[in-house]
Amino acid sequence: MPLKVIGAGFGRTGTMSLKLALEQLGFGPCYHMAEVMTRPGHDTMWLALAKGEASDWRPILEGFNSTVDWPTTYFWRRLAADNPDAKIILTLRDPEAWYRSAAATIFGRMLEFETLRAGDGAEAIDPARRRHMEMVNTIIVENTFGGSLDKENAIRVFTAHNDAVRREIPPERLLVYETGQGWEPLCRFLGVAVPEAPYPRVNTTDDFATQFPKRR
Repeated sequence: MPLKVIGAGFGRTGTMSLKLALEQLGFGPCYHMAEVMTRPGHDTMWLALAKGEASDWRPILEGFNSTVDWPTTYFWRRLAADNPDAKIILTLRDPEAWYRSAAATIFGRMLEFETLRAGDGAEAIDPARRRHMEMVNTIIVENTFGGSLDKENAIRVFTAHNDAVRREIPPERLLVYETGQGWEPLCRFLGVAVPEAPYPRVNTTDDFATQFPKRR
């Protein structure tokens, strides 16, 4: 099944809210990192794609109509080329605000895992978490940010990525969507009616801390 919508924005740019919005508008199910958490076998499959040991994303995304967030965002060029009729949504937010959010959530968990893996607690790490974090670190830390989550480098990569999407995707196929814009630009772009319900707002920094507590 070809994808109808491809999210090209980095994590912490409102991707979970967009996932719920797309599903509410009839473009679901939508693949998000949260889907990986409930499908442990996908960690290995995404890792193989990231390492160039596999080339076909279709078995992973079978049954999904849309994608947002990592790991799919890393493969946005391939997904856009393989699904020429799909619309592309680039979620954005202020770079400084994005970094603060990422550092307090996903980056913090990655660094925490690396500290555990390098120290005396390595043997106590749950094997499922080890597989998941290996995939996450390979795709996000190594392949996306070149091994450094320092603020200057992270913002530089974030900005370069957003510029590349805007440069490479034709304007008629692309929606640049900033957090807080609500339903109207999204629905206009997708050609659907605006729902009466408020636009979803989920997975704030506090939500993330509750949903993904620090653990081994």
